[in-house]
Amino acid sequence: MNLRVLLGASVICALSVPAFAETTLTIATVNNGDMIRMQKLTSDFTAKHPDIKLNWVTLEENILRQRVTTDIATKGGQYDVVTIGNYEVPIWAKQNWLLPLDNMPADYDAKDILPAVSKALTVNNKLYAAPFYGESAMVMYRTDLAKKAGVNIPEQPTWTQIFTAAKAMTDKSNGVYGICLRGKAGWGENIAFLTAMANSYGAAWFDMNWKPEFDKPEWKAALTDYVSALTKYGPPGASSNGFNENLALFQQGKCGIWIDSTVGAGFVTDPKESKVADNVGFAQFPNKEGVNNHGNWLWSWNLAIPASTKKAKAATEFVAWATSKEYTDLVAKQQGWRAAPPGTRTSLYNNANYQKAAPFAKLTLQSIDAVTPDQPSVQKTPYTGSQFVSIPEFQAIGTAVGQQFSAAVAGQLKLDQVLQSAQSLTTREMTKAGYIK
Repeated sequence: MNLRVLLGASVICALSVPAFAETTLTIATVNNGDMIRMQKLTSDFTAKHPDIKLNWVTLEENILRQRVTTDIATKGGQYDVVTIGNYEVPIWAKQNWLLPLDNMPADYDAKDILPAVSKALTVNNKLYAAPFYGESAMVMYRTDLAKKAGVNIPEQPTWTQIFTAAKAMTDKSNGVYGICLRGKAGWGENIAFLTAMANSYGAAWFDMNWKPEFDKPEWKAALTDYVSALTKYGPPGASSNGFNENLALFQQGKCGIWIDSTVGAGFVTDPKESKVADNVGFAQFPNKEGVNNHGNWLWSWNLAIPASTKKAKAATEFVAWATSKEYTDLVAKQQGWRAAPPGTRTSLYNNANYQKAAPFAKLTLQSIDAVTPDQPSVQKTPYTGSQFVSIPEFQAIGTAVGQQFSAAVAGQLKLDQVLQSAQSLTTREMTKAGYIK
């Protein structure tokens, strides 16, 4: 074979080999609006990182938690990036299930993350997850319906004022329900809301000896009012409604009051998605008369890297991109400042464009800053947390109790029976885990 033929063959072989080694990241995430928006914008990331492909696994909240928890606890290695909450981060970091984010780009500016959120994601002075968005909880309500009903919802309402307004705004003949609250069972669904509500009533999950408190009057008062409100003024099938379902109902004009995550504010005021965007007011999470606690709620959906991944460098590149200031600017450019992921960065709340576009910004920041995870109840507690209890057993216990409470909303179980069952099953599990001696 002559030299010219050999050179030609070499050129053909060179052209057939990729210029870079391609990496595919499998990302597990939740099916809420902000995460779906992120997926639509990832062409920006792949254009900057042509050697990285993204494989999305998008799941409903309860299913996401189950699958990610199982995979990471067994070191299955199915996911390279996971979407988890500030409940899991410190627990999993201490188990060495997550990689610390030590190699973020120099311009990432981790100090810009809101202090309350950063603290919840830090273990031994190391950040173990980057927040995609953060939240507290607030009241969102229809100003037009309130005016028509002749009721006033102040910026710091009591539960009595909320229930009075819900009753007045209910017009079931026209498909308008006075109040929408989470009823779907799950430690991060109805239990998140009910834990915050119970905190505002002066209740606690456990006393200082880890004995459950469902047999105390504060829990009974909170659950009685919750079930009564949903039964009298809530939509049909309330026991199946979580964040996404209630968001859709509110956007369609079917809810007078919705009390939930502050992140919902950006969606209910978006005229492209919400029929009632021009008639939405906001107020602080309610408190029970005589109890100086507006309900503790601090949550963030965060991107973390499992210790089992073999693609840590590429995963870090993605996490840094998705939680950066530049990503916030990208969202603002593509969809407006109102759509920017809230509750994570100080710079966003100092941005005049965001303040102008997001009438809920000030109250969101105030709500996040006011949360006291180290003291969730007015009572002394042996645990920290806000709308959850920061112990590994809470996932299973919270979901089991949530099923009981959901059954009460559906009318399948009586209130006293539900509270007794919650007390019994929680006592049993806490004894088995060694908390109760």
